[in-house]
Amino acid sequence: MYCHYCDREAAFEAESDGVTVGLCEDHFRERVQELADSDELEALKERVDVEGPE
Repeated sequence: MYCHYCDREAAFEAESDGVTVGLCEDHFRERVQELADSDELEALKERVDVEGPE
């Protein structure tokens, strides 16, 4: 499987509702960083009452 964003070999695969997409390491890191910087992640943390490392 190839990366959804470029022509490199996928290092990771994600599946949702029967659709699978691949991500190379670089694009996987970019997507994770985008999620880490997003307000949605903060809202999710509040919903599930996640605490950081002490």
